[in-house]
Amino acid sequence: MGRRGGAEPAAAGAPPLRRDAELNRRRILQAGREVFAARGLQATLNDVAHHAGLGVGTVYRKYPDKQALAEAVFGEELDEIAAMGREALAGDDAFAALAGFLERALARAAHNRGLRELMRHGIIEGAGPARARQEITSHCEQLLARARTQGALRDGVTEADIAPIAAMIDAVMALPAEHPSELWRRYLAILLDGLRAHPHQAPLPSLGGAD
Repeated sequence: MGRRGGAEPAAAGAPPLRRDAELNRRRILQAGREVFAARGLQATLNDVAHHAGLGVGTVYRKYPDKQALAEAVFGEELDEIAAMGREALAGDDAFAALAGFLERALARAAHNRGLRELMRHGIIEGAGPARARQEITSHCEQLLARARTQGALRDGVTEADIAPIAAMIDAVMALPAEHPSELWRRYLAILLDGLRAHPHQAPLPSLGGAD
């Protein structure tokens, strides 16, 4: 009985250990999201460990280098943006759905330095981020196609215009701190008005720069 009684706490303790490992993984991911958002992609695993209140060795056991952690963090971030695109596709007004998706996705980036750096440079690869990027691109294409079909999209606007628009808004977000932090919304509204079909609009210049 003594041996059985002594064995029971160890057996009972095994599941909590597994739960602790999962809790640590989630804690590291959340800390990674917060640190990359605040400091950008130059943040280190040591920075993440300190922010999470965990030993550096614990972080390294879960993620052997910063690239692995960044892939996990931004895979989740991009999955959530892809989910916004899926939700937008359910809207009846295609242009409003497109505008709403762009605003929500850019709002996500507005206070996330790491996500904006990723949008600029695309330096985080891996299966998760790559798959999420493809899904976001597909949703944008479908939103544009629906707006075009409904006659709400300006003639000549294509899928290739979305990335430069995001880059323009990113430039506004990067303005010095004395500028209002939500100034980007003003310029997004101006750009969205340029995407919307209006009577008597002049043709857009071609993407190649030649008429």
